[in-house]
Amino acid sequence: MGSAIVKRLVKNGDQVTVFDNQSRGSFSNLQKIKSSIRIINGDIRDKSQLQKAVHGNDSVIHLAYINGTEFFYKYPDVVLEVAVKGIMNVIDVAKEEGIESFYYASSSEVYNNPPVIPTPEKVPLLIPDPYNPRYSYSGGKILGELLTIHLGRKYFKRNIIFRPHNVYGPAMGKEHVIPQLILKMKNMSKKVSSFQIQGNGKQTRSFIYIDDFVEGFMYVVNKGKNLETYNIGTNNEIAIKKLCQIIAKEYGKKITIKAGNLQEGSPQRRCPDISKLNKLGFTPKITIAQGIHETALWYNANL
Repeated sequence: MGSAIVKRLVKNGDQVTVFDNQSRGSFSNLQKIKSSIRIINGDIRDKSQLQKAVHGNDSVIHLAYINGTEFFYKYPDVVLEVAVKGIMNVIDVAKEEGIESFYYASSSEVYNNPPVIPTPEKVPLLIPDPYNPRYSYSGGKILGELLTIHLGRKYFKRNIIFRPHNVYGPAMGKEHVIPQLILKMKNMSKKVSSFQIQGNGKQTRSFIYIDDFVEGFMYVVNKGKNLETYNIGTNNEIAIKKLCQIIAKEYGKKITIKAGNLQEGSPQRRCPDISKLNKLGFTPKITIAQGIHETALWYNANL
């Protein structure tokens, strides 16, 4: 998401500073526009490094975090440290540097198992079980939202939260569901085979292709209201079983879904209500089949 947003901002004529420690992403994703941006390698837990990056800017988009479900379970302590120290440092530095606009990237994970589908921004945010390491991620994001709202409203003229919902596309690593399924399907030797997944395949998600996500984010930047929160996603809910069939078709294979264990805390359904974003003018354009095709092309060529 970060590199895609940077490319769009540069295309719009904005001057952009990128601050990252490359633990998840890579500056190589920005190679074609490297001469047009300022790049600083650093960690948001280090306030002095962060100060150098924020200096001279008028807006901050805070995306830095540890994503990927496997990391929630393996390193909950690091996830929370990056979440809490990170947001405190970013807000402190942004305040000291006179930042006017602050945009905080939250997550669909803050809803956990939501009471309403499609899920609007105003539903209660709950941590079902603080002992489950999965909730280190959503807990950190909820804390980030609280700090963005209650500290940010004191310091920034424009203070907005956005919640991405299952963004996918080329160059997104190997820790997320769509690239994992693509790579598994790509490496299958047989054209007809059983295909094991987590859960029974009836679990649902609503996936948004990266180009649509960036378009939605720009509507938030250009038209979003101060102290508001916006879901960025699609309301096209799809079962994981059907998603697997779409990916299988992309590779000319026939599969039989074999159920597997579902990680504790994984939500059964997820689909955002995007009516607030629709009112700003946004409508997703790329179908899941189109997005899977483009994503598979990239993974075929690069991995």
